Amino acid sequence: MHFRTRAIHVGNSRDPQTGAVVPPLHLASTFVQPGAGVWGEYDYTRSGNPTRAAFERTIADLESGLGALAFASGMAATHAATMLLSAGDHVLAGSDIYGGTFRLLHKICNRAGIAVTLADSTNLNKFAAGFLPKTKLVWIESPGNPRMTITDIAACAKLAHEHGALLGVDSTFATPVLTRPLELGADIVMHSATKYIGGHSDLLGGVLVVREKELRDRLYFIQNATGNVLGPWESYLASRGLKTLELRVREQCCTAQKIAGFLAADPRVEAVLYPGLPTHPGHDLARRQMDGGFGAMLSFALKGDFQAAKRMCESTKLFQLAVSLGAVESLIEQPASMSHASYDAAARAEHGITDNLVRLSVGLEAFEDLRDDLDRAMTAALATNL
Repeated sequence: MHFRTRAIHVGNSRDPQTGAVVPPLHLASTFVQPGAGVWGEYDYTRSGNPTRAAFERTIADLESGLGALAFASGMAATHAATMLLSAGDHVLAGSDIYGGTFRLLHKICNRAGIAVTLADSTNLNKFAAGFLPKTKLVWIESPGNPRMTITDIAACAKLAHEHGALLGVDSTFATPVLTRPLELGADIVMHSATKYIGGHSDLLGGVLVVREKELRDRLYFIQNATGNVLGPWESYLASRGLKTLELRVREQCCTAQKIAGFLAADPRVEAVLYPGLPTHPGHDLARRQMDGGFGAMLSFALKGDFQAAKRMCESTKLFQLAVSLGAVESLIEQPASMSHASYDAAARAEHGITDNLVRLSVGLEAFEDLRDDLDRAMTAALATNL
């Protein structure tokens, strides 16, 4: 079946008792067992819940995975992946990654004796030089956040496996509509379900999808032992979001492409970072690796300083000033002061997160309205004597 058909039907069988086309929401925290020491399919919602399991079945199918585990947030899912490691192990991560992941690796994992190296994953020679004898996990994003870099997932998988390491891919920006990392050799794919999967800015969640049972079992043990699970209500919302995921993402990609073209032609803009532009260094790779679209996230450098970018973000009307992304409403933010504020100034400079960078999450509004909103905001931001 096609992607959009599977998103609607896999894991969403009609209720056999009532015939309801939407599976019932199971809010129970505990389940009666057939006998003492005899366990049914479900016993306690931390260990498993029918509503959560339905969402996990759907997303695993869409990602071509063997199984999935849903967590209370995207960061909880990423943290669970790092808990596969032991003291003395090493993580090699890309340099274009979410600020929360940077903070987790450098300020939480390091306390457990796990070493971290960031390297440019778009340059395979430089990235390969970052491996150490104790490298056990490689973590990348494609497209990257916030510079929208494109990383060759298949090549990174080959490198990781040659060094005896797992490859994890944060594919939140791409969604399984555009990129399916497990099909390219990755071991783990992570999504912040808060973003495109939910799609409406009304749930918090994360998910890990894997292609091997042994790895799924290890991650399930970690999740059950630590208790970081997605609740039934959020699982229901995530399942509902998946049903329209492809339609939303395809339309958002089309609008983002037009926005990128508009900004690239505007003399007030220093640079546009969007893989759908032929001038983007990862454009050709994105054409091969992404399925018919380049995503709905883009960043651009305004011809101005930190304050000009700040004024720009504060001057839009339709683009709402907020962190997060991937929902039906368009959002705008300044990475240096918001999503990547957990980087210190030197780290931001080292990794190309400039003070005049603005990040957009393009929603489902009309292109013309979004274009005009950005045009007015740039005029306000760059006006003199403000």
